[in-house]
Amino acid sequence: MSNATLLTKPIYLVPSAARMSTPLANRLRKELRGDVLFDAASRGRYSTDASIYQIMPIGVVVPRDQDDLRVALDIARSENVPLLARGAGSSQCGQTVGEALVIDTSKWLNQVVAFDKDMLTVTVEPGIVLDHLNAWLKPHGLWFPVDVSTAAQCTIGGMAGNNSCGSRSIEYGNMVHNVEAIDAILADGAQARFASLREEQQDARLQQIVEGVKAIAQRERDEIVAQVPKVLRRVAGYNIDLFDCQNPRAYTDDGFANLAHLLVGSEGTLAFSRQLTLRLSPLPAHKMLGVVNFPTFWQAMDLTQHIVKLKPVAVELVDRTMIDLAMSNPAFRPVIEKALVGRPEAILLVEFAGENRDEQFASLKQLTELMADLGLPDSVVQMPDAAEQKALWEVRKAGLNIMMSMKGDGKPVSFIEDCAVPLEHLAEYTSRLTEVFHRNGTEGTWYAHASVGTLHVRPILDMRRDGAHKMRAIAEEAAALVREYKGAYSGEHGDGLCRGEWVAWQYGPRINRAFSEIKALFDPDNRMNPDKIVRPPKMDDARNFRFAPGYKERALTPALDWSVWNVERDPMTGVESAPGAGSDLAGGLAKAVEMCNNNGHCRKFDAGTMCPSYRVTKDEQHVTRGRANTLRLALSGQLGDEGLASQEVKDTLDLCVSCKGCKRDCPTGIDMAKFKIEARAAWAQKHGLRLREKMIAFMPRYAAIAGTMPWLFAFAGGLPWFKRAVGWAPQRSLPRFVKPFLGSADVKAFASSTGAQSAQKEVLLFVDTFNNSIEPENARAAQQVLEAAGYTVHFNTRAGERPLCCGRTFLAAGLVDEAKREARRMLDAFRPFVERGIAVVGLEPSCLLSLRDEFLQYGLGEEAARLSKFAMLFEEFLVREHKAGRLTLELKPLGHADKALLHGHCHQKAFDAFSPVQTVLKWIPGLKVSTVESSCCGMAGSFGYEAEHYGASMAMAELSLLPAVRDVDATTIVVADGTSCRHQIRDGAGVEAVHVARVLASALK
Repeated sequence: MSNATLLTKPIYLVPSAARMSTPLANRLRKELRGDVLFDAASRGRYSTDASIYQIMPIGVVVPRDQDDLRVALDIARSENVPLLARGAGSSQCGQTVGEALVIDTSKWLNQVVAFDKDMLTVTVEPGIVLDHLNAWLKPHGLWFPVDVSTAAQCTIGGMAGNNSCGSRSIEYGNMVHNVEAIDAILADGAQARFASLREEQQDARLQQIVEGVKAIAQRERDEIVAQVPKVLRRVAGYNIDLFDCQNPRAYTDDGFANLAHLLVGSEGTLAFSRQLTLRLSPLPAHKMLGVVNFPTFWQAMDLTQHIVKLKPVAVELVDRTMIDLAMSNPAFRPVIEKALVGRPEAILLVEFAGENRDEQFASLKQLTELMADLGLPDSVVQMPDAAEQKALWEVRKAGLNIMMSMKGDGKPVSFIEDCAVPLEHLAEYTSRLTEVFHRNGTEGTWYAHASVGTLHVRPILDMRRDGAHKMRAIAEEAAALVREYKGAYSGEHGDGLCRGEWVAWQYGPRINRAFSEIKALFDPDNRMNPDKIVRPPKMDDARNFRFAPGYKERALTPALDWSVWNVERDPMTGVESAPGAGSDLAGGLAKAVEMCNNNGHCRKFDAGTMCPSYRVTKDEQHVTRGRANTLRLALSGQLGDEGLASQEVKDTLDLCVSCKGCKRDCPTGIDMAKFKIEARAAWAQKHGLRLREKMIAFMPRYAAIAGTMPWLFAFAGGLPWFKRAVGWAPQRSLPRFVKPFLGSADVKAFASSTGAQSAQKEVLLFVDTFNNSIEPENARAAQQVLEAAGYTVHFNTRAGERPLCCGRTFLAAGLVDEAKREARRMLDAFRPFVERGIAVVGLEPSCLLSLRDEFLQYGLGEEAARLSKFAMLFEEFLVREHKAGRLTLELKPLGHADKALLHGHCHQKAFDAFSPVQTVLKWIPGLKVSTVESSCCGMAGSFGYEAEHYGASMAMAELSLLPAVRDVDATTIVVADGTSCRHQIRDGAGVEAVHVARVLASALK
């Protein structure tokens, strides 16, 4: 096929997915060992990335190894099926969505293949995550320095496809400057190594490509000089200028052009990268950070050109909108506060790095002096401490997700965010672009790489209504500004679907035709990620939008109150409107689900608490993003008529342990545990409950009775046939009921003590079902500690009354009405104490914290809100009283232990209630406290007991918790506040973990 033929050939039309999916899927399943996913829910999860687009793929293949990859590509070629390479799916322009067979390399093709420390190179598979690679390199004193903000989840293959840049590109360059070679598979199945052209190519197919590209570059030399932007940040189209012999950027250190650099930035349209060889850099020995505070945004932009003359390695912008949103996040607020002087409209993070610490201090001093000379004395906050720097950079890295945490249908939309202009024009460009936004009735959010003139600016648009029209108008004016300032329209995140049509605008018709010729050299049948770079669709083709015309949520009545998510945000003022009376609860649920922007922050493995099931399976289905996408598809009727009650939703949430890790770690506030309550309620209403689910749900109703005949339940629990019949894992021990704590002689004395004593030294101890009927020793220990500290302890239980319950077990089964009834009982019982300002203190995190969480979504009004303010965990109460000077607690060293290993309950971490446990343990003289860096223990209420979940439960525990516990010595106590956590530790490691209340009780003098 000639190049001219390609120019007149129509866009490749994919055969109907319905017609071809079954035979294709059957063949793939027969010949591959990896995952082959063709069901509607799986395809739906891969139909989106972090962009505004959604296109349903033909199917998904997750190859297990390189042989699997080769076979999958061979089958696709023989079946004439288009291909789409995908890593983390965090692309913001739609590069990784399309009607093609998606090849996901992130699960298994993620290994380090070769490493040469002397040559400063490493060869990796495309699915390896950047942070994982750098963790592997760190012991060798090296790193891969293209440090993008999505480093915790993005893959090297995806970074190469997009020609990623990162915060420190002013020092280290873009991806294209740091790739030595790529071993790839071409569309025709040929395998080739794309590397330096130092030597003549022996492979005839590769030689044909080399000669063709060279001829095109030589022919278009003058056009390349005239049209290619001269800024560092320009990633549109193919890197054709790297093959111009008169262009100094065309050469690597050995003086020859590198063919691999043509694949970098090609978005998978030319070949499939099966492994990449990267150039490494030594880790800088020292870093210093100066945070410059600006009273106006204009000054921040205008003065950047002077700051870069000090040779920093990074200059990153954080604007007022992002500052305000960060301040509203409890995890980010204390970090960002340290960086501020007054109330700046923008800050710049200026980093210096190198081998000499004194030199970096000197640079920091120069920055301070420079800002004073420029009229901004005392504007620099110096941060020499590595921990403070790391924390602030984490806030900056979360910038995209922070921006997307705005409630309502209006969201910051990515389509002009990567325009790059020379620094001398940066202030004027941003000012004029702001005027463009205002003319279109909106405002923009700004952050990112001031050092290289690339600012991630996102206008706030409502893509359900008039967003597409405004997007086109803003893009056209922004493009005119970029051309006027001789910048690049696509400066970092690639072309994809939102900037693809602007490639021709940026480079002109001749170079655009040259790109078509290059595409034909590699992929004459247009099967490799079609419709990207060459002949892309219009950016505002509504058929490709996630919220396409006709999109609407199905009618349903949710079990919880989601009206708070119905707020709208004025894009000009930033003011949020409160939900009115009778707000659409169902719409609120849908909007809460749609807060997921698909950035994939939940795919991280090495920090925080989410997402334990994904860490075990590495499946998109079991990550928070995948679950949120499934729920969105179900709520909008894209998975059939059953909505939340569908089997697809049930399967997707099957391994969700309701740990609430996403509630804290997800910057946009996705709370999958609450979504699961809605899904379980819908399932229970339509399909009913099994015996096992009823046994768990109604346990608070029979636990006290079971404690009067523990022998019967212990006998039944020891029978293997009983476990199998009910569905319990035979390997798992079952909890044993004992005589309840509530109702015993030492409790009755305080049962009705509601007199008018001073609330200063009173406390209401809420004893939940688990600590009442399974582990009453915890409640007894808490009582001892509180009384030793001089508090009058109330229990609010009366003879003959059923103990109070938070309703957690009912929520797990989807019986929300039963949970609400329990909440109502608790509100009535606790009212006299709350009215007197007495704290309600609990021992089990999942139970007590439901008073601060789910109780607020039952529609119980202000009374529930008041209770939530007085509800606190045992250790939280002790720390509060200690700070207030009311706590007197005399403790002695533990005779049997001098170390404590602490495991935090997931809900403690989610509600930032874990540090008080560490604090109170450190009150014990001589006790050294360490913490297990763990996610969920894997027990998660009934989850770990269930036969079908036992394997996943133990796998979660083996990630970090159980190995750490097995490593303790006889002088170490293991502390865990969660009932489930203690059970998992006992079953998995044979160690008895204890509640913090028991530790403190044993240390009482």
